[in-house]
Amino acid sequence: MIRILNQLRALSRKAFSKRYLLYTNVAISFSLSGVGDIIEQHYEIYTGTLECWDRQRTHQMSISGLTVGVFCHNWYNFMDRKFPGRTLRVVLKKVLIDQAIASPIVIFMFFATLGVLRKASVDETIQEMKDKFVRLYTAEWVVWPPAQLFNFYLLPTKYRVLYDNTISLAVLKET
Repeated sequence: MIRILNQLRALSRKAFSKRYLLYTNVAISFSLSGVGDIIEQHYEIYTGTLECWDRQRTHQMSISGLTVGVFCHNWYNFMDRKFPGRTLRVVLKKVLIDQAIASPIVIFMFFATLGVLRKASVDETIQEMKDKFVRLYTAEWVVWPPAQLFNFYLLPTKYRVLYDNTISLAVLKET
């Protein structure tokens, strides 16, 4: 048992090292986006709003997680280079910039990726964004500022994408 724990610890150190961090973050985002959709679909089946599991939807959600994972990996590295430190002033600045800039970009990337995967027209994708953006962005202002205070104040950069995806998994939302 101790040997297995030591192997897991070594694997974790390697996965979260600078050399492999992008791959780790993308894999985490891809996987947890898919898992989140599976959980959400099973809830929809349970409540009768969905008849059966839609594998294609889960596949599309996973790929949207992949694109967002790449963005978030680079965004957090940029934020920590641009605004180093963990003082309350720096953390609050990061939270505001994250909400004002990154959040709309992530929402746009999410819908754009799904639009491409669904082979929707540009007009259909824009209409879906118009229909859902305000609701999602408003929800983002409720959930993410407190979550990001914790993220920017306590966590090292290398764990931020994992943390974000864990929060996203806990706050399942219909898209």
